[in-house]
Amino acid sequence: MLAVFDKSVAKSPDALNAPDHSEAVSALQNGFLANHFGSIHPGSVTVNLGSAGVMAYSLEKQNPLLPRLFAVVDDIFCLFQGHIENVALLKQQYGLNKTANEGIIVIEAYRTLRDRGPYPPDQVVRDIQGKFAFILYDSSSKVTFIASDADGSVPFFWGTDAEGHLVLADDVETVKKGCGKSFAPFPKGCFFTSSGGLRSFEHPLNELKPVPRVDSSGQVCGATFSVDVETKKEPTGMKKVGSAANWSSHY
Repeated sequence: MLAVFDKSVAKSPDALNAPDHSEAVSALQNGFLANHFGSIHPGSVTVNLGSAGVMAYSLEKQNPLLPRLFAVVDDIFCLFQGHIENVALLKQQYGLNKTANEGIIVIEAYRTLRDRGPYPPDQVVRDIQGKFAFILYDSSSKVTFIASDADGSVPFFWGTDAEGHLVLADDVETVKKGCGKSFAPFPKGCFFTSSGGLRSFEHPLNELKPVPRVDSSGQVCGATFSVDVETKKEPTGMKKVGSAANWSSHY
């Protein structure tokens, strides 16, 4: 799976930028990275998000234990890889029918969070038990919602291209194609939103700190992130908001 989001929609953390950013390209220009993805995955599907970016996925050559799914509900797009163990419980919690798959569950969890906000977002992600990574984009409010499970079970990477756009994929070579050395594994046990940035859902009251990363050739790459056990955030709750556009700025 692949997603490239314009920097106006999802601003990459500064720590993802490597000192040597010369190998990065413009991932969105002329559909560069989506075209590359299509060339190595001939049966792939590309979803053009207009000025916001692009999403793409392929169901070929996937791990049967960590399948890929794509779902769309009311202009909310979700790429999901992996599986959820407590599917029945979450379907009941969100009032979904028996045919709803993991992608639909994530969309409904997001919509509940956006529109009613009964729980803080870290709890919403923490309630999803299993091995997963997902990329969600709400085109009506231009909001992204991205997460990886607590164990980092699904290969999942992110980076910054030459124009500061956010690149995400389950294939490290695809991310490197757009971002050069300015990439890293997506932090396990974390979620990212357009307004709130990167947060740990395992340790929601702790700040995250960037950790420098060096590749096998000794080159400094984009940083990874770890929980700073010494720095606490003020506890905040998710308030119900009238506009879908600003849900993630309320925590």
